[in-house]
Amino acid sequence: MPLAGKGMLLTSMNIDAADEADFNRWYDREHLEERVAIEGFLEARRYVAHAANPKYLSLYSTAKLDVLDSPAYRARLASPTDWSRQTMARFRDMLRVVARITISNGTGRGAALGLVRLRPAPDNAGSWRDALQEKLMPEKLDDIISMHLLESEPELSGATAGIPAARNEGARDWFVLIDGTHVGAVSAVIAQRFTGPAAAPLQLPVSVGTYSLMWDLAKSDIACS
Repeated sequence: MPLAGKGMLLTSMNIDAADEADFNRWYDREHLEERVAIEGFLEARRYVAHAANPKYLSLYSTAKLDVLDSPAYRARLASPTDWSRQTMARFRDMLRVVARITISNGTGRGAALGLVRLRPAPDNAGSWRDALQEKLMPEKLDDIISMHLLESEPELSGATAGIPAARNEGARDWFVLIDGTHVGAVSAVIAQRFTGPAAAPLQLPVSVGTYSLMWDLAKSDIACS
């Protein structure tokens, strides 16, 4: 399974242009390493939008889902650095989703990411999951490396102390990740499998977007440094 671990934290947000340089410096010089250093966190990846909103996206992989409700993680949330507190207060349009990785097919990750946000209902979740087992098979798709499904955990998603994310129906959404070698490839798969009549038997997505990888950080990178 190409995604490390069983749990994932997905965050996305916009930031005012006047604050953007400091926001990126904070992510790159403090925040990603701070999060990956927490017990049970395995790696993190940062993305910037190619054609998506919000502009910035981060994915944090954890060994198990319950790492994202662990004492170590909660202690870090409760004691942010001053820089974190100041930066998080400037987030706009933030989405914070704790999710279980239920499908992960392929080998490796790509430089481009497609993100498809779906909204199942309790009575169709099983049939949607079955349909996605078929849709998320990358083997016959040129330039697609791997494909994944994240199923949100509503009780763990949404705002926490100091993080101004919205707690709403989006906390129950599912997120499809499509890793590819370039944006055109992931855009084509989104169009071929998740828009118009091709979306069936799923409903049309809440949103779709494409992102470019900025950088990633693994636990082993911290150990080596």
